[in-house]
Amino acid sequence: MSNNVIGEHSRVTLHFSLKLDDGSEVDSNFDGEPATFIVGDGNLLPGFEHALFGLKAGDEAEIEIPPEGAFGQRNPANIQTVRRDTFSPDMELEEGLVVSFDNGSGELPGIIREIGEDEVEVDFNHPLAGQTVFFHVKILEVASIN
Repeated sequence: MSNNVIGEHSRVTLHFSLKLDDGSEVDSNFDGEPATFIVGDGNLLPGFEHALFGLKAGDEAEIEIPPEGAFGQRNPANIQTVRRDTFSPDMELEEGLVVSFDNGSGELPGIIREIGEDEVEVDFNHPLAGQTVFFHVKILEVASIN
């Protein structure tokens, strides 16, 4: 086992889980294969990466990450009104449904919040925006890459 600590230019293998304030688990790989990423490769949000700095193989931690370091605050500007005829006529619209929209540079998921006669309100905020996330990690391996 190495004694490398996590920092810039680290390759990290870990098990993790994400939980919310109410204790509900959003994601976990403790029952499966561990995840490996390189700090700065975009696989983890910077707030999650920075929370790991200083940890080493064998460490286990429960880290509270505020919305600003996780999925951001909810942005009212990300709630848009879309014409109902934008949707396929055979699509069954319901509140809470996640729909993918083509934004010109890829797919953008939105959650249907309200369905009106002519318009549909769609929330393009990340579903975890505005929430504090509890990041439980068990570091399996840390390697320095240069």
